[in-house]
Amino acid sequence: MNLPLFIARRIYSSGGQRREVSRPAIQIATLGVAIGLAVMIITVSVVFGFKHTIRDKVVGFGSHIRIENFLTEQTASPAPICISDTLMHNLKAINNVSHIAPYSLTQGILKTEEDFLGVVFKGVGKDYNLKFLKEHLTEGKMPVFTDDKSSYQLLISKQMADKLRLKTGDRVFAYFVGNDDVRARKFTVTGIYQTNMNQFDQLLCFTDYQVPIRLNGWEHDQCSGAEIMVSNFDQLEETAQQIQHLINHDSDRYGETYTSQTIYESYPQIFSWLDLLDINVWIILALMVCVAGFTMISGLLIIILERTQMIGLLKALGTRNSTIRKTFLWFAAFIISQGLLLGDLIGIGIVVLQQATGFVKLDPVSYYVDTAPMELNIPIIVALNVATLLISIFVLIAPSFLVSHIHPAKAMHFE
Repeated sequence: MNLPLFIARRIYSSGGQRREVSRPAIQIATLGVAIGLAVMIITVSVVFGFKHTIRDKVVGFGSHIRIENFLTEQTASPAPICISDTLMHNLKAINNVSHIAPYSLTQGILKTEEDFLGVVFKGVGKDYNLKFLKEHLTEGKMPVFTDDKSSYQLLISKQMADKLRLKTGDRVFAYFVGNDDVRARKFTVTGIYQTNMNQFDQLLCFTDYQVPIRLNGWEHDQCSGAEIMVSNFDQLEETAQQIQHLINHDSDRYGETYTSQTIYESYPQIFSWLDLLDINVWIILALMVCVAGFTMISGLLIIILERTQMIGLLKALGTRNSTIRKTFLWFAAFIISQGLLLGDLIGIGIVVLQQATGFVKLDPVSYYVDTAPMELNIPIIVALNVATLLISIFVLIAPSFLVSHIHPAKAMHFE
């Protein structure tokens, strides 16, 4: 029989928390553990949700991996590249590649009677993955993009629509400067999207795949590049290396050199900013563990002092100091477990409530989202529970040695 566990269970179940002195200390210790764990769960959920939400938005505009002309990285203007059928077939054969679609880019000016705005026209075809844009469509409908025809339908952002005072169904002129001339095209605004990613919303609008190609004067089989989506984001770097090995030192039929970039390389400033959030998480986790540990230390010391007579009696009966120490550590483990359960209920409850209602609002200009995104990660929550329990018990080992300084004869008369 485990004597320390047996005694601790009897103390805990027989009203050990109803003593006048120890009751507030135990309640404070339990509450400290609960609040610490709840804050850790909420913090981790917010950071995971925020990082994944922002990452998905960036990927929605730029895919996981892009293949483009090497000159595009060196100059501000888009350079053409030919994505042949053979190259497309070889790329699709790479493990973890789930989708490939070519795209085309050109720069132009949208002009109304009141205002004008410089934008980037992105041409996409029928094979382009429109799931992300459909999720953020706020007005109108998604244009029917084609590969070979030019219907001159346009999908613009809400920022563009507000600045130019456009709404769905409006006709707007676009002007393109190149080859020492200015060309005008008339587009119909079919839909309006909003992602709150300002660097994309204020610049990027979508039209048919062939429109930028013709305006740039490229050949029909040329484009700005190809966007590649992967099935498993955790294997992004391995997939990127395989793609780079496939196109390394290769060129298209026009002599243009291929290159590739991952989403991390295309937008390093955004992902560097997201990586800084990890530092804040570790600081908050450390502070909350300290709060839980300190409250448990103070609570254990009060419990030991209040149980001085019991300690003296156990020693008089021949119980070793190590056995008595283990008894109070088991008792502390019961208190910590109660606090962990309460913390789980509070933390998970707040996360689920935020996911359902979005009651915590954010400034989309600063944070790219209008509500605080939260994501429950069960393995991480389990790890937080186990780590909090183990660390809290570990820091109680030193205070538990107080029982070795209690003399049985003096303790029997202690009140």
